[in-house]
Amino acid sequence: MVVPGPGMQHVRSDAELRALVIDNMDRGVPQPVVGLLGGDLMRTLGGSADSARLTGEEPIPHLPIDIIHVATDDGRETYFVAHLVARKSWWRGPLTAAMNAQFHGRWDVSPRAHPNDGRFDLVQVDGSLDLRQRWMARSRLPLGTQVPHPSITIRQHAQTTVDLGRRRNVWVDAQRWGTASTLHLTVHPDAIVVCV
Repeated sequence: MVVPGPGMQHVRSDAELRALVIDNMDRGVPQPVVGLLGGDLMRTLGGSADSARLTGEEPIPHLPIDIIHVATDDGRETYFVAHLVARKSWWRGPLTAAMNAQFHGRWDVSPRAHPNDGRFDLVQVDGSLDLRQRWMARSRLPLGTQVPHPSITIRQHAQTTVDLGRRRNVWVDAQRWGTASTLHLTVHPDAIVVCV
């Protein structure tokens, strides 16, 4: 258990946590214990947006979590804490999601994903999936019942390279990052401690 205390940093989104992690890495300083007040990572860990739980004097649960390093063949690199999505469109072509969190917004994308298991879930939607099947899968996403489906695969990895074929738009923690045709993904286990 961790006692919150006045020095605990709080974030309200996955993007805020990612920015904090990257800033600390760039400055070469240790990662602080961070209180989660929002985001898909917080939801995955069963937290709530009630800030009172992070400002009291009672010990609160804490958990080390993994972060994922992503690099492209053209030399760009970054990290993400919750998810990466690579796609051209939701409605046509292949779609790839690397999930460290179970959720992406209101969708239960990868029901078995956990940010402290040393792996991420690689979710891939085959480009041949037709519009009707995509609509059906999308309607099942809020409940996490889109799988099993022969055109949707989920595999766990600690490290892998993903060939996206052509260049695809890439989002990390719900923020546009650029485009890529190849992604090299590696887990950095227990990289930061969070409180929920």
